[in-house]
Amino acid sequence: MPYCVVSKHPEEEKKGSHGNGIRIFYQRYGHGSTKVLLIIGFAGTHDMWSPQIKGLAGTAESQDEEAPATAAAEAAEDGEGIEVCCFDNRGMGRSSVPAERSQYTTIIMAKDAVALLDHLGWRKAHIFGHSMGSMIASKLAAIAPERVLSLALLNTTGGGFECFPKIDRKTMSLAFRFLRAKTPEQRAVIDLEVHYTKEYLDEHIGSSTRRKILYQEYVKGLTSNGMQSSHGFEGQINACWTHKLTSTELDRIRSGGFLVSVIHGRDDIIARLYHARRLAEKLYPAARMVELHGGHLVSHERPDEVNLSLVELIKASKSKLEPENWSNIPKNAPGCMVPGLLGSLTKRSDDEVSYVVLTYSVLRKLQFTLLYFFGAILLCFEHAKKVLRILKPVRVAPAIS
Repeated sequence: MPYCVVSKHPEEEKKGSHGNGIRIFYQRYGHGSTKVLLIIGFAGTHDMWSPQIKGLAGTAESQDEEAPATAAAEAAEDGEGIEVCCFDNRGMGRSSVPAERSQYTTIIMAKDAVALLDHLGWRKAHIFGHSMGSMIASKLAAIAPERVLSLALLNTTGGGFECFPKIDRKTMSLAFRFLRAKTPEQRAVIDLEVHYTKEYLDEHIGSSTRRKILYQEYVKGLTSNGMQSSHGFEGQINACWTHKLTSTELDRIRSGGFLVSVIHGRDDIIARLYHARRLAEKLYPAARMVELHGGHLVSHERPDEVNLSLVELIKASKSKLEPENWSNIPKNAPGCMVPGLLGSLTKRSDDEVSYVVLTYSVLRKLQFTLLYFFGAILLCFEHAKKVLRILKPVRVAPAIS
């Protein structure tokens, strides 16, 4: 099986983690001079990129890493085709599962991806990531911009508090059921509701519905690959929660010399559209915002549209299109934290700017904390009312003799 053995990164050495190295499982598809690295998200495996693998590489058959290279394959390497590589992040699938939570951060996982590029002999590649994978991809672009030909961030957030979904009864119920899911069957039901829109799941395919078909596929996949271990689950949660792009890292991405696409489903209940728009604004003029109808797995719901956006990004990068001609973000939007704040900041001293930015950050986090606190109280209150309604004694009229 194809593995890339990654030695411990400096961040792991500092934290005193154990183990000699991490094995990253990967697969390659197609042949061509254009190289694309796909980075999957939380609790996902490499094969979740199947619609993009087929759309970009033109085949769903992986390369046989142990078979000798043929003359045709070697010739194809210099051709116009696209070669795609996708892999299982540490903590999931066939890759190693470190036991310590500190061994899971987006910067460590980004260095796993860079090590894989080195292993493949790819000097540069188009880096596309989904969800947590987009956080890893953005870190890769920040620490090694010279390795990036273009960057696509699908259903992305800025990590930390931005990982919290919209607070309502549906998402709270899904979160509770997700944590309690112990079998592939239970997990499959939750995954479908989390990843797709109801409209998409209820579509009829022949005599069945897409929900039933996908349910069977999810159960089969979870049964064959196994449920994610507790170490992997907690570690990848830690990577999402601790992820953050600093202003310096945003500057490195923005000035890295490559184009960026932020692709998002409008009905995503996990990664909220608002945060994706904000990130795209911060990456102006390098970024283009692409909003599609769909949920968190918009890459599955709208594969043709997503693939078209990715191919356009590759073509624009090859033609060396200027960022100003690529971006569709208004000029007055870049980097704005709140409307009108950027203009006022430019007129203030550095100390005043730092104070305003810090105050805004604290208030934003306080808002999220209070939102969750009152949301939890409201749900408990509604649950208590239901319980009291059930337990309330029923008055029975006296019998008439």
